[in-house]
Formats: sequence, structure tokens, C-alpha cells
Amino acid sequence: MQKVVKFGGSSLASASQFKKAGDIVRAEKSRRYVVPSAPGKRDSRDTKITDMLYRCYGKAERGEDYTKEWAFIRSRFDEIIGELSLSLSLDEEFDEIQTQFKKKAGKDYAASRGEFLNGIIMAAYLGFEFIDAANVIFFDKTGHLDEEKTNEALAERLKKCEYAVIPGFYGCDPDGRVVTFSRGGSDVTGSLVAKAVHADLYENWTDVSGFLVADPRIIKDPEVIETITYRELRELSYMGATVLHEDAIFPVRKEGIPINIRNTNKPEDPGTLIVEGTCRHPRFTITGIAGKKGFASVTIDKAMMNAEVGFCRKILQVFEENNVSIEHMPSGIDTMTVFFHQDEFESKEQRVLAGIHRVAEPDFIELESDLALIAVVGRGMRQTRGTSGRIFAALSHANVNVKMIDQGSSELNIIIGVRCNDFESAIKAIYDIFVTTQL
Repeated sequence: MQKVVKFGGSSLASASQFKKAGDIVRAEKSRRYVVPSAPGKRDSRDTKITDMLYRCYGKAERGEDYTKEWAFIRSRFDEIIGELSLSLSLDEEFDEIQTQFKKKAGKDYAASRGEFLNGIIMAAYLGFEFIDAANVIFFDKTGHLDEEKTNEALAERLKKCEYAVIPGFYGCDPDGRVVTFSRGGSDVTGSLVAKAVHADLYENWTDVSGFLVADPRIIKDPEVIETITYRELRELSYMGATVLHEDAIFPVRKEGIPINIRNTNKPEDPGTLIVEGTCRHPRFTITGIAGKKGFASVTIDKAMMNAEVGFCRKILQVFEENNVSIEHMPSGIDTMTVFFHQDEFESKEQRVLAGIHRVAEPDFIELESDLALIAVVGRGMRQTRGTSGRIFAALSHANVNVKMIDQGSSELNIIIGVRCNDFESAIKAIYDIFVTTQL
């Protein structure tokens, strides 16, 4: 059995966290490949190394003095090295980084150095080989991941290496310039490594014991999701659940490799297992609840709309021409409602409304703002009758007015639209009826 292990920034924020991560890797010989992030915050007042690197480079680019910020970065790494009692110097690496700053190597280069330096330290601490991600992770000229080339390079390189550390978050383009994934992209690197070596398991270690059924900022001590499918995870991630970078599931999903979200501070907790499919019955009817604010809607009312061929296409074409993406589109016999991100729409609202009048000649148009969408997700909903009814009952009891409800054809999720000021109340009501009381 072989595992790929990724540690997030909070898991490597200090030497004490490094030691915990080291103990986890050494506990099982199957943990052969390690993907580290840059050091995160040690406490709420601290600054992430990646943020400080961005700040340094910005000042360097403008010709400003960044001595203070640079000293902060160096001290963080020197402190980790010292407390780990390593005979390791990063002087050459820091000199090279400053040289590249002077050459204006780019923000991506600057941001990636936290993972690069942390990878060197992790490799020295574990006694593993260090492999620079720029030599095995490749992007094309447009900045998109070249997955085929990356997989071939990783597979070939790691075939010759029994134990290795590969820094997360970055790679290089055809010209040799460093390119990064979006923030949190070390998750993607770990997934790519797992695919390349045909790992049995991809462990993603962070500061929480897996995915939670609901946002802990809204629900106090929410239950942990024991097992979740890739499809359920995609639904929850899209609606705001952010423990794992949403693009991280694609490489391992193609290979059928499970992901295990674990807590570095509580390694005894089993965490959440993310799988392609499972026969395991979920603990609750629902798997999770997630949502986002900041939506608006347009409702178009026209008599005999259902008999007019191409009506929906005409409406959607207006949104497309104005570059406004659609989130949901529930409809009735004579009405249809289109939901979208409010911030995308505000500067174009009059053009969109005029366009709808021109192409559809509606009887009435209603525009609503400050809406929130909540996704109730769960494979258990397929086998359970009355799920929608229980949601409506819970929201009614909490005095929440439902603006929209839309159930996917897969019966995997139910999307509910509410006003933003009812967002937290709605999530609490849904959690209470399905998890707390399990009515």
C-alpha cells in the first residue's frame, strides 16, 4: 500500500506543527510522498508566509524597501529550522529569490517560494528526497495545467524515488517561468502526485477533522461527515464548503483513489473519506448543508409562455450576450425565474432587462436582490420520502420565507433560495431537523 500525504499551511505553521506532521509520516511506511504547503498562521494575529511574499514582491516591483517583511520571512524559516535542530542553511535559496525579485520574475514565482522553502525543510527533516515541483508540474502557455505531460513526468520521476517531498501550489510553463494554481492549490498538487503513482489513498491533513455537515460559524460543533462521494463534495464545494480545493478531486477521481481529510492536531480522528461511490449508509438523511449569499433573480411572467417555442433560449441568450452566468432557472407554466450573482449583474441590469423585453415581450418582470442559495446535499435523500416536505416544515417553523426550491434530477441535492437576512436561520433549521432531532 502507498499513500500520498499533503499538509496544509496550518499543519506546518511552526516547528511544533512540523514535528506532528513528521510523526504522522513516520507512523506508516506507506506514506511515501509528501506535499507541503507554505507555513500558515500560528495564531489569529499572525501573517501567512504566502501573503508576506506577495507583499515583498509588490514592494520590490515598485522599488520600495521591503527589509522588514523580508526579515519576517527569514525569521519564520530560521525559527523552524532551529527548533527542528537541522543542519540546514537556506542562504543560497534566499539570495536567489532576491535576485529573481530584482529581475521581476513575477508574482507567481514570489508566491511559490513559501512551498519551495518549506519543501526543502520537510525533505531534510524526514530524510526524503526533494523534488522541485517546477521540474514535474507543467502548465501550457495559457496558464492551464498540462495534465498529460505532468502525469508522465511525475510517474517517470517518482518511479525512481521511494520517498520524496514535492512542494505544492506551483509548476512551470513552457518558457520555464513559475506558474501557480489558485490559492489552496497544494491540494491539486497532492492529487496529481497520487494519480501519477497510482496511490491507494490520498491523505489531506489540515486543522479540522474532516468535512463538517454545516458551517461551524453558523452551527456550533456540527457533526463530521464520515463518508462523502465526489459528486456530493462537488455540490457542497460549489456552494461554499472550502476544506478542499474543488479542482483537487478530478485527478484522483479518474483513478478511483479515495481522499481522506484528516486533522494534524488530532491524528486519531478518522476524518472524512471522499470516494467515487459507496454502499455505506449515511448517518443522516443529508450529507451536508452549504450556501452562499450575494444572489439576485429576475422573474419573467408571460401568458402561454409554455406554448412559445424557444422562449427560454431567448431569455438565456440575453444573459449570455451580457456575460452574466446563470446559477439556477426554476420555471412554471407562465413564469420562469433566473438566479445569478448580484455583483455580476448590477452594472448590466438595465441592458439585460431591456434585452428581455425586446426578445420575449413579457407581461411582467420582477427583479429581486439580496438573496442567498442553500444546497442540501445527500445520497440518502433518494431513499427517503418527504425530504422536501421536512425542509419546508423546518423553514416554516423558523419563519423563513422560501423564494425558490429546485431539486436536481439526480435527487442528490435540493437548492433553496431565501433572503440574505434569513440565511443563518434557514441553515440552523435544516440542520436541526435532519441532524439534531433527526425527525
